[in-house]
Amino acid sequence: MSKELVTIRNVSAHVGSSVRIGAWVQRKRSSGKIAFLQLRDGTGFIQGVVAKNEVNEQVWEDAGKLTQESSLYVTGSVKEEPRSPSGYELIVEGIEIIQVTQDYPITPKEHGVDFLMDHRHLWLRSPKQRAVLTIRAEIKRAVNEYFDTNGFTQVDPPILTPTSAEGTTNLFHTKYFDEDAYLTQSGQLYMEAAAMALGKVYSFGPTFRAEKSKTRRHLIEFWMIEPEMAFVDLEQSLRIQEAFVAHVVASVVKNCRPELETLGRDISKLEAIQAPFPRITYDEAIEFLNNNGFEVPWGEDFGAPHETAIAEAYDRPVFITHYPASIKSFYMKPDPNRPEVVLCADLIAPEGYGEIIGGSQRIDDPELMAQRFDEHKLPLEAYQWYMDLRQYGTVPHSGFGLGLERTVAWICGLEHVRETIAFPRTLYRLYP
Repeated sequence: MSKELVTIRNVSAHVGSSVRIGAWVQRKRSSGKIAFLQLRDGTGFIQGVVAKNEVNEQVWEDAGKLTQESSLYVTGSVKEEPRSPSGYELIVEGIEIIQVTQDYPITPKEHGVDFLMDHRHLWLRSPKQRAVLTIRAEIKRAVNEYFDTNGFTQVDPPILTPTSAEGTTNLFHTKYFDEDAYLTQSGQLYMEAAAMALGKVYSFGPTFRAEKSKTRRHLIEFWMIEPEMAFVDLEQSLRIQEAFVAHVVASVVKNCRPELETLGRDISKLEAIQAPFPRITYDEAIEFLNNNGFEVPWGEDFGAPHETAIAEAYDRPVFITHYPASIKSFYMKPDPNRPEVVLCADLIAPEGYGEIIGGSQRIDDPELMAQRFDEHKLPLEAYQWYMDLRQYGTVPHSGFGLGLERTVAWICGLEHVRETIAFPRTLYRLYP
């Protein structure tokens, strides 16, 4: 009976013992009577050392056949090796070849982005892409951990919706038997309904926007975390947001340090992400921008250069609060002391990564909500259920949405959001 497989991640528990690992060859080099195999198994990387004088002829011959991305079972003794990134290496005793790969298309030379995206299914195997996906998984784990241990219930809103209360221009249309339907661009409205049943809720799932945008911050299909909280005002929501983001970043720093190092990330910048986060109002942001070379009239939204300039003044994410009602969504509650602005906040990430959270206190007055529907010419018949939330037991409530891919890009220090998800969907890419 064959020996049970051990993962590279767990070799530290087997120092001095012989183990069997299922692996791929990342690369290989030889120097006469010794061959060095850089092996990976999905959980980590380890160097396998094949000494010609210490193995039988067949093992040495098989080692010579191995090429980049060849697959094999390798047996060997685990040895501590301080010079190795993992701290261990494998003294190879046996090789069982599964497949010798021919002409692997992604070689150590430089390749263009389009070529790599066409071969995304293979590019995922590279150390940097593996590191990004490992960090993404840790972020998702930490998201669930924060909300599940702070009194939130996870609820799944629908992906197919009859319309959008924010207009259908950026939605993907499909047929739902004999009716029109759209892929969701947000689960927020449904989560408000869930909050009226469960108090504090969150959703975590895919959303879709048919925006013809090609910027480094945009994807067509992306994942959103959308909490909604009954009996919570804007101030309380901001405290939850900063504690949540700080928890996620700390979890990545604690559990993914090797992956951050693989990406060349400046970990000290992540270690500085501690709550509370600084806050400025929209008015203060306008004043700051106009004093620093920008001309932004009051009432205009901020673009990427504006957000970057503001973020550069801080070493942590910064909240921009109280935007004009005219540039924000219909459901945001006006400031009682100044109705032309709303009780909202965008959280801007450091280092030029832009907005990662948008949130607000929601309108809870049924008459004002009816007025907003009328002003925005929204289809009341499709969202009568949403109006019902204000008719039957309305309460103050708040919520926010965090974009997963932008958050991954920021924490990993990536240039483009397309590397933050295994198979990105962009304006011109639906393959693979």
